[in-house]
Amino acid sequence: MIEPRPRVLADDPLAPAIVELFDNRIEVVPWSRLREVAQLPLDGIYTYGHPLVDGALLDRCPGVRVISNYGVGVDHIQLADARQRGIPVGNTPGVLDGATADMAFTLLMAAARRLVEGDRYARSAAFTRYDPGYMLGREIHHATLGIVGLGRIGRQIARRARGFEMRVLYHNRRRSPADEAELGVSYATLDELLTRSDFVVLSVPLNDGTRGMIGAAELARMQPTAILINVARGPVVDTDALTAALQRRQIYGAGLDVTDPEPLPRDHPLLTLENVTIAPHLGSATTATRQAMAEMSVQNLFAGLDGKALPWSVSS
Repeated sequence: MIEPRPRVLADDPLAPAIVELFDNRIEVVPWSRLREVAQLPLDGIYTYGHPLVDGALLDRCPGVRVISNYGVGVDHIQLADARQRGIPVGNTPGVLDGATADMAFTLLMAAARRLVEGDRYARSAAFTRYDPGYMLGREIHHATLGIVGLGRIGRQIARRARGFEMRVLYHNRRRSPADEAELGVSYATLDELLTRSDFVVLSVPLNDGTRGMIGAAELARMQPTAILINVARGPVVDTDALTAALQRRQIYGAGLDVTDPEPLPRDHPLLTLENVTIAPHLGSATTATRQAMAEMSVQNLFAGLDGKALPWSVSS
């Protein structure tokens, strides 16, 4: 008798690389099935986007033995609820640090040098002659970079800043003398970092302590020539406060890989501003990184379904 395949709740559609790695070893149950039934017996949950996984959902899905997340951020998964039910949660740490740090610098450079604005102008009918006094931006080399969250990604950002001969400040919950010695960075309180930095890069996880950490008061402490870069999560920044600060030119500009909400409503005023560069959450979006994320997340899923320890576990 053929054993039934494990049933796994997953986003639809999934990337072809993930489907290939599943190798027909599981039965994929689309998230839309939750709208049709009160209870949905499952063996696992695979989160590809950022669907909410909390106690209420887990109670509707009896039998879940593992939750595997495609990505490192697990703010959409209520870890305490999973832990209470004895369900391990896996993610993909480490593999996307370099790609996300690259994205931080991509946004930093694009915002500072008005690249998107310049691209639109260069393609328009208005560009008929070169004017050396037009569309001046901010210099990056020898500027002061403030990194809020000197974790794996933050350290990679600091390493890249060396190539631009930048002065680097960092803010963490705890000071790290080892990072200061290795990376040549200097610790600062959040207020000091905001006040002194030409560029402020956010690379913190989203949790109760970081949600809304950059609001109107924090933006007011930044220099009028400063640029805010967010490669963390959208809710780390108060969207209304940032929109108002950019509209009033209270700060020079912003580069956002994430927003709150995500995506923004198509009529949101932030989308009309020239002094903000917005990417559609591309931090880890390289072929090599996304393939590695797929492999790690599928390994976590199969390990959990087999009752084994997850190779990359955030909850036990």
